[in-house]
Amino acid sequence: MRFIGMDVHRDACQVCIVDSEGAERQERIASRVDDLRRFAAGLQAQDVVAIEATGPAAAVARIIEPHAGQVVVVNPRRLGQIAARAKTDQIDARTLARLLAAGVLTGVWTPDEPTRALRRLVARRAAVVRARTRAKNEVHAVLSRNLCPRPPVTDAFGAAGRRWLEALELPEEEAITLAGCLRQIDALDVEVAELDRALARRLVGSPEARRLLSVPGVNIVVAATFLAHVGDVRRFPDARRLVGYLGLDPRVHQSGESTARGGHISKQGAGAVRQVLGQAAWRAARLPGPLRAFYERIGARRGPQVAATALARKLASLFWHLLTREEDYAFAMPSTVRRKRRALELAAGAAPHKGRSGPDGPWRPGPAQRAAEREVALGAEAAYRRMIADWGRTRGAGATTGERL
Repeated sequence: MRFIGMDVHRDACQVCIVDSEGAERQERIASRVDDLRRFAAGLQAQDVVAIEATGPAAAVARIIEPHAGQVVVVNPRRLGQIAARAKTDQIDARTLARLLAAGVLTGVWTPDEPTRALRRLVARRAAVVRARTRAKNEVHAVLSRNLCPRPPVTDAFGAAGRRWLEALELPEEEAITLAGCLRQIDALDVEVAELDRALARRLVGSPEARRLLSVPGVNIVVAATFLAHVGDVRRFPDARRLVGYLGLDPRVHQSGESTARGGHISKQGAGAVRQVLGQAAWRAARLPGPLRAFYERIGARRGPQVAATALARKLASLFWHLLTREEDYAFAMPSTVRRKRRALELAAGAAPHKGRSGPDGPWRPGPAQRAAEREVALGAEAAYRRMIADWGRTRGAGATTGERL
């Protein structure tokens, strides 16, 4: 049995091989498919390979996995806490091999190819949206520098807003900057729309994505980002493990005889998931239902920002329960869920059905149906507030079933 550590780079991989007797051998191979396949062909069924989770690590692991007994992809953050002070490729490969032989390395989850592809689309969309936001911010900077009034419309970059921007009298250099930013925004809008269509085509047949859309505040981007970074939630034994994986769990500080106290969230997981869950939390906090009652209860004690973070954590736990139980959100507004799911189908290229109802009812309900659904959501919100009030009086003991409901 051999323990092999691989320090993977774009151009080459440094390999350290430690046999069962502790003898060490170093070699360097090019990070090319043919060279990696030749190296993998020389592996034995009992070999264990450790690879640091860098950019090319997933592609290297896919080539080696069929030939080695086990491939362990290691979190580089945890490896850095026990690695040597000196930093060279040979030392890194030796550290991986020695720690693997000692049995102190634990692997991280590696997604399958469809999940990797979805993750790349999500990352690309986030990068394009950030670029578009920078261009919009530059437009607002131009207006601020020239003491222009606030736009008289809600969207300064819509049709009415563009006419207002074109009518402004600006110096030549500022007008050039404004025109260039607007061209960038137009081009980036086209790219965002194309990426949204690509995401919709991948998610339209996913029951997990359609189930997540039943939660208030969750849209296609939130569902895609969550599924791309989490994959199958059943690999987490409970919701708390999922919350910790996403970095939404609070840090705990305790030493000696002092009382343990919580701190800020750990932020150890994917930052993209925390960001979209935070955005979904702010939207859910404005909609009637138990989630809004939860946000207001936390916000009354800790402030709105802490309450939004707590609601984001609540959403992650809710996602775990919905996906593992294969159920939709119980307090969802049916017409809103139909509208979001229909928007997913249309973005994926489904034919429009103007004037016709869907299998569960009309796509656009009338005022009476919307009012009835809102009353049900407000009733669920009131029931949650009453349950919390009863729990506060009895601390979870002694309340009757009727009081809890």
